Amino acid sequence: MSIVKPTLLPEPATGELRLALALNQLGVHRPVLLLFRAASRLGDGVFWYALMSVLAVVGGAEGLAAATHMALTGLVVAGLYRAMKGVIRRPRPFRRHAGIVARVRPLDEFSFPSGHTLHAVTFSLVAIAWFPFLAWILLPFTLLVAASRVILGVHYPSDVLAACAIGAAIAGISLSLV
Repeated sequence: MSIVKPTLLPEPATGELRLALALNQLGVHRPVLLLFRAASRLGDGVFWYALMSVLAVVGGAEGLAAATHMALTGLVVAGLYRAMKGVIRRPRPFRRHAGIVARVRPLDEFSFPSGHTLHAVTFSLVAIAWFPFLAWILLPFTLLVAASRVILGVHYPSDVLAACAIGAAIAGISLSLV
C-alpha cells in the first residue's frame, strides 16, 4: 500500500539503490510492515520521551541527570539534522525510483540524514552510558528504527549509516563533556 506517490527523477542503478529496493520489498509482507511502521512511529519521539520521563521520575538524581542529558543532546541533534537536510537536500528514494514505495508519510521533504536514526543512536548511547542495563532493549529498538527507515522507503541505506556515525559522534562528544 503506497501512501505517497513518487515524483520520479532519474536514478542510476547503484548497489545502494538495489539494496534499498530489496529492503523496501520486505514491506509487502503485512507482519513486517506492521513491525517496522510501529518502530518508526515510536521512533518519532514517543519512545524517547517516555524513556526520559521514566528515568527522570524513577531514576533519582542520576535518572534526572540522564534525562536532562538526553534532552539537551536531542536538541543539538534536531538542529544539526535539520540544517544538514536544508543544505544537502537529497530527495527521498521513493521520489527517485518507481520501484521504491513510501509505506509511511515522511516528516519532511529530504532524505539525508535519517533524523529517526540519528536520534535513536544518540539517545541510546547516552542512556546506556548512564544506565548500561538498558542496552538489552535500546540496542534492538535502535536497529529496528534504523532498518524501518529503509524498509518503509523513506531513506537510503547511506542516510541511515551516516546518521549512525553522526549520532555516535555526538553522543561521544556529549558524554566526554559530562
